[in-house]
Amino acid sequence: MYEYGRTGTSTGGTGTSARRARTMATAEEDRACRRLAWCVAHQLRHAPHHVVADLIDRLDGPTRKYLCRDQWLPAAAVTLLLRHGTDADRHYIARNPHVVGRPLPGLPGPARYAARPGPSPELLAETGPGPLTPDELIRLLRRHARRPRIPLTLLRMPHLLDLHDPEPLLRAHARAPLPAGAVEALLLAGGLPRQACRALLDARTGDTYGRHWYRPAVRAVRMGLLTCDELVAYVAPAARTLLLGHLPATRGLRWTLPEQAEMQSAVHRALRPALGDDPRLWAELGRRAPAFRGTLPELAAALAAGVPAAPGDVRHDPALARAVRHLAPDPAPADPAGAWERELALVSLAVPMDTAAEDVRWVRDCLDRGLLTGADVIRHKVPACWALDEDQWLGDTGHPDRHDRPAAVLAARAEADRLFDAALGDDPRAWWRAARALPDFAGTLPELLARVTDGDSVSKRP
Repeated sequence: MYEYGRTGTSTGGTGTSARRARTMATAEEDRACRRLAWCVAHQLRHAPHHVVADLIDRLDGPTRKYLCRDQWLPAAAVTLLLRHGTDADRHYIARNPHVVGRPLPGLPGPARYAARPGPSPELLAETGPGPLTPDELIRLLRRHARRPRIPLTLLRMPHLLDLHDPEPLLRAHARAPLPAGAVEALLLAGGLPRQACRALLDARTGDTYGRHWYRPAVRAVRMGLLTCDELVAYVAPAARTLLLGHLPATRGLRWTLPEQAEMQSAVHRALRPALGDDPRLWAELGRRAPAFRGTLPELAAALAAGVPAAPGDVRHDPALARAVRHLAPDPAPADPAGAWERELALVSLAVPMDTAAEDVRWVRDCLDRGLLTGADVIRHKVPACWALDEDQWLGDTGHPDRHDRPAAVLAARAEADRLFDAALGDDPRAWWRAARALPDFAGTLPELLARVTDGDSVSKRP
């Protein structure tokens, strides 16, 4: 490492050498900051809220700047940085082209809909000349809530409902949940307190899901209003939360692949302490969730406490059963006899090929042939920082929001969640030691976590 603080002498050569040394040292520091920010961005995907906030606060200025500009910055970190960060954080995030739709510049959002034409003559005839009372506005929001466009137009018209004090709105929603289009419009319009945003996602008194029931939850995350952990804590009924953890990819407003993985991680964080790996509890979760009206943490607590199901509290929902099967831990498969190809594939993860492209082709071929899974890559690929970055073993897709093998990505994220949770838990200091060690560690992720928890030195960083 180059020395700092030395100044050049009167001879030009010595001064030039000192300046060159300082420049090289600065470049080395800059590369170290970039690499640490890259590793921390990947690690934040798997950390609970308070750990995310603690890790961000521990970063120095240059590393924090690179973190805000990183393409892998997860949605929860974006939201927490904008909620509790500095003006510099917001400046860099707003100019991060990879923060897709979240939350600055915030498109699609109120500005996009404000550019549309005003209310139609039919809507003007229905609303009348004067400002709308809260009851009239709520009635119209219910009537015209197939999509958020007309509710947004209503919210732009004169009305007497103060969104900064939305008690009439929340009382009406508690009696009978507003349609998804109306809730999405209220989130897009802005001005609602965070507690109101959470309350609008509680639809436990409703009877049906509706066609676009998931859009308000996706929009809340996409706009940076709530994190996935907050969705898990406040969305009701619990079946909606489980379906959000395994939302099929179709046209329209849906999770991007990183958002889907983050929602899956949040659901696992809520269920793993209560259900563990007990297949009976996971099966009971699938049976009781369709009729349970509370939140997912409340359902998990009831299952862990052995609270018996009430009469009529057990139903079968095929879509929900698929979501629970996807989220439940896989039973340990028996190794087939003579599976030498799989053993070769596992060993190859610890021996990188001559080029990155050749390494990617080999891993993709093994995934396609069923010799490897995403969980295998997380456990066996070296170095650990490459295992956490799907681009290093699936190839760069040119866009950070999708991959052509989503099942492998989701399996890898779920396995990394399990490893981090088992080794580091909720201890921010342990997470920070792992973050500092990750850029320089040459072994696998389980080896890194084992050394961090055992207290061995795994990094030359101070």
